[in-house]
Amino acid sequence: MDYLEVRARTVDLAVEAAMTELGIADREQLAVEVLQEPEKGFLGFGGQDAVVRVTQRKTRRRRNERRRNPRETRTETRARQEPARSGNNGENRQKSNTNSKGRDMNRQEKNDQPRIDDRPVMTIEDQARIAGEFLEGLVAAYGLEGSVSTSVTEDVIVADVSGEQTEALVGVRGSVRAAIHELTRTVMQRYAQDTARLRLDIAGYAERRRQALTIYAEQLIGQLMNEGGEIMLEPMSPADRKVIHDAAAAHAGVQSYSEGETPRRYVVLTRVEIDDDDDDDEDAVEETPYLSEEE
Repeated sequence: MDYLEVRARTVDLAVEAAMTELGIADREQLAVEVLQEPEKGFLGFGGQDAVVRVTQRKTRRRRNERRRNPRETRTETRARQEPARSGNNGENRQKSNTNSKGRDMNRQEKNDQPRIDDRPVMTIEDQARIAGEFLEGLVAAYGLEGSVSTSVTEDVIVADVSGEQTEALVGVRGSVRAAIHELTRTVMQRYAQDTARLRLDIAGYAERRRQALTIYAEQLIGQLMNEGGEIMLEPMSPADRKVIHDAAAAHAGVQSYSEGETPRRYVVLTRVEIDDDDDDDEDAVEETPYLSEEE
């Protein structure tokens, strides 16, 4: 093996894993190249491991030996070393191969066995309680003054974190709030099967964001009705895209749809022709499908 690439939480752990894999006790015998520095992420979410590439250094004895015998080929060196080897090497190698095959078969059998989900099936009220307890602990861990309330509306858990100091949990354009939303869903999934959808608001940010996006969408729709064509918006979260879709659905002659892959998914607004018969119908609104916040 020319080199070995190892992934771990830190560079030191990756190097230690490589030394164990290669059976080397002295780190000086390895040449280490860091391919990727580790990143912690927020609250353990969104980070990345360290990746290193290690190469075993050649020993000085072998280099000196080659200097003394520059014409000696690798085949001759191997032939000279063969008699010194134990006669049981072949037998030991065969036993090692047999043990390796046995371990591979056991590992394959474990992978083929269906995994049993031992998480209980909880009611949506119990799931809301778990989400509320986690958010209360999060606010307390940050040392902030705030309150947490949860409710259930149409099979959706609505969690609200209120308090002036809780603005610190919103972040730039709601980035921290989005991370807490995903983290809360992960906690719910650890304790229950078939978790319900979660809608989280912190310090009233979701409502303020919805109002601002609605005004922004109305301006774009007005521009679209005057100039025609289509408008491609910047990438948005599922919740923000839903606000744009709702605003477009309220205007006849405007259609919206989403394109791209998460997290670079965005909304496209386009103008469509309206039949004359539909002009007299006040209820003629273009139906626009959209994705929910829990996409």
